[in-house]
Amino acid sequence: MPQEIDQAALDQLFFDARTHNSFRDEAIPRDLLERVYELARWAPTSANCLPMRVVYVIGQEAKKKLRPALIEGNVDKTMAAPATAIIAHDLEFYEQLPRLFPHTDARAWFAGKPKHIETTAFRNGSMQGGYFILAARALGLDCGPMSGFDNAKVDEVFFAGTSVKSNFLINLGYGDPASLYPRGPRLSSEEACRFE
Repeated sequence: MPQEIDQAALDQLFFDARTHNSFRDEAIPRDLLERVYELARWAPTSANCLPMRVVYVIGQEAKKKLRPALIEGNVDKTMAAPATAIIAHDLEFYEQLPRLFPHTDARAWFAGKPKHIETTAFRNGSMQGGYFILAARALGLDCGPMSGFDNAKVDEVFFAGTSVKSNFLINLGYGDPASLYPRGPRLSSEEACRFE
């Protein structure tokens, strides 16, 4: 039976975690990046569809390819980040359903239904992306998730000829707390929630 995690874990995942724009000049081991995905893949998705795809941009050549797609305010921090994860979703995710959801013909729910495919891929890939952030934080990394880029350019450079589309970016590394802005407020449960 699940138990409430301790305060230190809650602090690392939520209360002390911040969106970082500046990182220490310290490489992230590839096996740690692989472990982030290995945790994030356990996110719940409808019919276990798992549409999220990730490209880790870590090399200088890859960073040069990403740079023209970024808005001006995101260039310096992304070029300096040890890694940037392109969180994307595969519009042909349903081709994997015979393996991932074998107890029924779930592929038939999507084949030939582009609007349903797009909505399902985007929704579930976004949910997996949120879990990706929590997985990175759980493994000791700081995150700088962002939009602020040209999706079409990213897709052309990193996903040409595929059925994969970019959603958002996450800069990853070991954050520099000295560069953080004061934490922004959040809506209270009274403002954001209803109980009926």
